[in-house]
Amino acid sequence: MATNKTALQILDDPDFKALVSKKNTISIILTIVELVLYFGFVGLIAYNKPFLAQKISEDSATTIGIPIAVMTIVLSWVLTAGYIFWANTVYDKEVQKIKDKMGG
Repeated sequence: MATNKTALQILDDPDFKALVSKKNTISIILTIVELVLYFGFVGLIAYNKPFLAQKISEDSATTIGIPIAVMTIVLSWVLTAGYIFWANTVYDKEVQKIKDKMGG
């Protein structure tokens, strides 16, 4: 059985550092994608209203803006679900390995 480690030993552990780096990388990438998605949509509203106001078809009352807004929300959910899946399948297992290694 592994011995209990101090906080400094845990922070200096290469596996812990790699895990923190991985988590930070994924978090930053998802944050940037979400910000581009959201502010891209808001920018489209602000600067190209005529495009968003176009009807999908001659007979339709729905404009192009509605499906774009829905897709913005759905893609946010997809990004969140992707992170949750990664956290549950990869991150949690690696955290447990580090805990086991450190005796916690």
